[in-house]
Order: sequence, then C-alpha cells, then structure tokens
Amino acid sequence: MPGTKIVVIQRKHVLFSAVLVVAGILFIAFLIFMMLGKKGDSDSVASQNGEAKYQAGVYTKDMEFGESTVSLQVSLDANQVKAVEIVPSDESVTTMYPLMEPAVQTLSDQLASGVAPENIEYGEESRYTQESIMKVVDQVLEEHKLK
Repeated sequence: MPGTKIVVIQRKHVLFSAVLVVAGILFIAFLIFMMLGKKGDSDSVASQNGEAKYQAGVYTKDMEFGESTVSLQVSLDANQVKAVEIVPSDESVTTMYPLMEPAVQTLSDQLASGVAPENIEYGEESRYTQESIMKVVDQVLEEHKLK
C-alpha cells in the first residue's frame, strides 16, 4: 500500500477556499460590467467619442396655426436641442394665441435640460399647442439628423 495516501482537509480550509473563489468570480464580473458600461449611457458615450446625432445649427421652420403662419427657430448642438423659440412675427399671432409663447418656453426648457423628444411631458391647458409645436420640432430633428 505504498501508493495510497489519505488527505485530511479541515472544514475551515474548504470554506475559506470557497469564499475566495466566489469573491474572485464576483470581482471579475464587476470588472466586466464596468468595462462594458450601461446601455442607457449611449448618449454620453457617443458625445465623449465625438459621435454626433444632429447637424449643429439654428434652423427655422414655418408652421400653420389656425389661419396664421408661425415661424419656429430650433437651435441644435451635436447631441440635443438647445432652444426652441418663436421668431418675431405678426403681433396678432401672440394676441390670438396667448398660450403659444408659454408652450414654446416649456418645451424649450424640457428639451434643453436633456429630455428626449419622445419623453416630453405636455401641460393640460396647452396640450394641443405643445403637440403641434413638437411635431414641427420633430420634423427639424429628422431633417438634420446625421446618418
């Protein structure tokens, strides 16, 4: 029986080894997770890599509102809408549609703060006005989206 050996392993050594193996696996998984990043951070990764979503600039688009034509000015940077404004036009438009200016300002504030166009929250009292304005903003975004 010279080839037979009996190995005695104490339970605390087995448990210690198991804890080290589990900790090592968790550490490796954590490193992989950190290297790959989150899918929700694609905008920030794109801006860090210099990948732009839009052609930066200031664009004006006309919109029919009732019997009047209103010009909206949309300012874009490479990744988001910076501002939406009404181009000074006929005074009668702001008189006939008093909710137009506050609606544009509310949309502009949301878009400039980084809210995606599809996640815009509309106010109850000017919902129709804001939806009409957002259709025009969406058209500008589609026209100037980089491929």
